[in-house]
Amino acid sequence: MKQYLMMMLAAVTTASAFAQDAPAEGGTKKFDASRLVFGGNMGATFGDFTFIQASPQVGYMFSEKFTAGAGINFISSTEKFRNFQGDEIYRFNNGFGGLNLFARYFPVRFLMASLQPELNYNWGKIRYQDGTPTQRLEGAFVPSLLLGGGVVLPSGGRGGMLLSVQYDVIQSNRSPYGRRAFVNFGFIF
Repeated sequence: MKQYLMMMLAAVTTASAFAQDAPAEGGTKKFDASRLVFGGNMGATFGDFTFIQASPQVGYMFSEKFTAGAGINFISSTEKFRNFQGDEIYRFNNGFGGLNLFARYFPVRFLMASLQPELNYNWGKIRYQDGTPTQRLEGAFVPSLLLGGGVVLPSGGRGGMLLSVQYDVIQSNRSPYGRRAFVNFGFIF
């Protein structure tokens, strides 16, 4: 656990070092608020597997090709398990809340490569339909490291929609992203 917290602290420190302002005319440093970008990811699916995600982010455009920043994560999922007759046997509720850092490289205006380390706190419970007492999942911090790439669909100015494929390379048993690559939809403005 300590090693994951130290990795996140090192990443934040490194990102802060890179975030130092470029010298303006006369040699003094000046922050350019017009280079701030806002956005994030949203997702939802409903049914026997319900998934809701909201992950707002804020970043800084260091150049036309490189943006980095941080955000928060909230993910909630419910999965219903059924027997052969279609009756619900139990329901697994899972929640995640945490922080992320991100770096995006744009080799050309409409293509993107991304790296996103995360540290999420996970909690959950299993509710049985036969009267068995609810089983609580012990809370734990879960690291993820998302690697991906995709396209940027411009929507005017610096804004746009991001469509990417990402993969969690750490593959923790409790990762909110599963063991396969997944499609992600995001936005920037």
